[in-house]
Amino acid sequence: MIRKLHPLILPLAALWVCLASFALRAQENERSAEPPAQPPAAEAPEESASDERESSRTEEAIGEDIGERIERRIERRLRARHRDNAIIHFGDDSHLPADREADEVVAIFGSATAEGTVHDNVISIFGNTRATGPVGRSAVAVFGDVYVNGTVGEDVVAVMGNVELGPEADVDGQVVAVGGQLVKQPGAYVRGDEQEIAIAAGWLKAESARTWVEQCLLLMRPLAFEPNLGWAWGIAFAFLAFYIVVTLMFGSAVERCVQTLEQRPGQSFVTSILSVLVTPAVFLLLAISVIGLLLVPFVATILFGAVLFGKAVVLAALGRRVTRFTGIAPINHLAFAVFVGGLIVLVLYVIPVVGFIAYKLLGILGFGVVAYTMLLTLQDRRARAEPAVAQATAAAGPGPGAAFSPGPGAAPAPEAPASAESSAGTTAEAGPQAGTTAEAHAEAAAPQAGAPAPATAAIDVTTLPRAGFWIRMGALLIDVILVAVLLEILSPFGDIMLVALGVYGALMWKLRGTTVGGIVFGLKVVRQDGREMSWDTAIVRALSCFLSLVVAGLGFFWIAFDPERQAWHDKIAGTLVVRAPKGSALL
Repeated sequence: MIRKLHPLILPLAALWVCLASFALRAQENERSAEPPAQPPAAEAPEESASDERESSRTEEAIGEDIGERIERRIERRLRARHRDNAIIHFGDDSHLPADREADEVVAIFGSATAEGTVHDNVISIFGNTRATGPVGRSAVAVFGDVYVNGTVGEDVVAVMGNVELGPEADVDGQVVAVGGQLVKQPGAYVRGDEQEIAIAAGWLKAESARTWVEQCLLLMRPLAFEPNLGWAWGIAFAFLAFYIVVTLMFGSAVERCVQTLEQRPGQSFVTSILSVLVTPAVFLLLAISVIGLLLVPFVATILFGAVLFGKAVVLAALGRRVTRFTGIAPINHLAFAVFVGGLIVLVLYVIPVVGFIAYKLLGILGFGVVAYTMLLTLQDRRARAEPAVAQATAAAGPGPGAAFSPGPGAAPAPEAPASAESSAGTTAEAGPQAGTTAEAHAEAAAPQAGAPAPATAAIDVTTLPRAGFWIRMGALLIDVILVAVLLEILSPFGDIMLVALGVYGALMWKLRGTTVGGIVFGLKVVRQDGREMSWDTAIVRALSCFLSLVVAGLGFFWIAFDPERQAWHDKIAGTLVVRAPKGSALL
């Protein structure tokens, strides 16, 4: 079975043998190049001829040895192609007795032992490999140790394990220990290279990894009470500490999501299932286009941050069911509820099968709760958007004492005739001086009466409704696609996507108060104090966007829960993103 997966192994082996022959020949040449002791002058010609004949015989012997090795390997390949005698076990050990032959001995999640003759390979995955009889090709162990005390036609490899060669080991190829040690007893012979490749850290060794696979992965649980699994428990408690920090930093947002889960558990679970089904489709749609591929890392970062945030929410909801009965203020804190919920989940993690289900449900339900809370927040914003826009438009109408030019068919102001008569009467009674004063008032009032007044007064943009998360992400998507297209045209500058986005945003915010995506969705970036957008504010906002993105996208994610719908870069720069009233020009 395994040899069918390697049709090129024969030419590669021949190439390897050729290279090894060249190396051996070079070593022999170096040894023969050592200067011999000075012979007497009369015997020098005879000694020189003898050395030449010896050198030629050595080269011939090396060539014959290499040729014989190549012939043996080719013969083994040809014989193996006509056999179908393999010992393969999944979840159990594979054993070949000393008086039997087999093409291959393979064990997956078990150990492979070959005491008899193996024509091809001896392989174990998540187990140990032991070969004391002749092996035609290789002896390999993945997450296990290899012991060889016989002939091996090619290589001996251990990935995340140790290699031990017994006194009768004869390896025709390389011996490699990846993440382990190589032990070679006296008498063992290796014709190829001997390598130890250290890749594991001090807290994660091959034995620890194998213990986790045997005690956790095979039993479908993340954790177990085993001596070599301290690193796994350390990772679990590190994530729990991270969830507590997230709760302390974004307590109001976590509280809102917890309320959603407690008040609407059914809808939250349905949203979780739909999220699992929709997420692969979203990535597929992004992957089928060149421009969409640029968005895959950004979207993946946002989803990863949402999953982590959602796990903190689920832990808080689980722990609150225990802490709310205590009546003690510090214990009722949301962060302590996360700690209690984390301890409960860690206990579930050590139960076979249940631990795997709990781990998967924690992430799926957490993401669904966050997504459903964002949908509810968006619906609430839409429900309040129309009254807010109407109120802002009414507030921008004519104020007390403001004069507007009457439109066609408009009725005259009712107070005008009375005022005119009163002014005329006062002028007539007051004499010349009073008449002069009245004329001055009339001249002062004449420009106001004759000049057309604006139809609407200036609108305070800070009173407009705030733009929510999804509409801002839609505008950002349009801007990303636009910048990506421009960078695709300017191919020499294709590796500066984030820098180009920052420059584009700073220019558009300062010059137009919005971007192309904002124009499409009717959004405007304004300063929180109502003043005009300045260069320093636009640049600070652009630079702060990198901070919002680098922390798993939480800066953008914060828009959905902030009362003012501000991202982190909005809070740093002191800006707001508002929805412009209908009919207002954004260009």
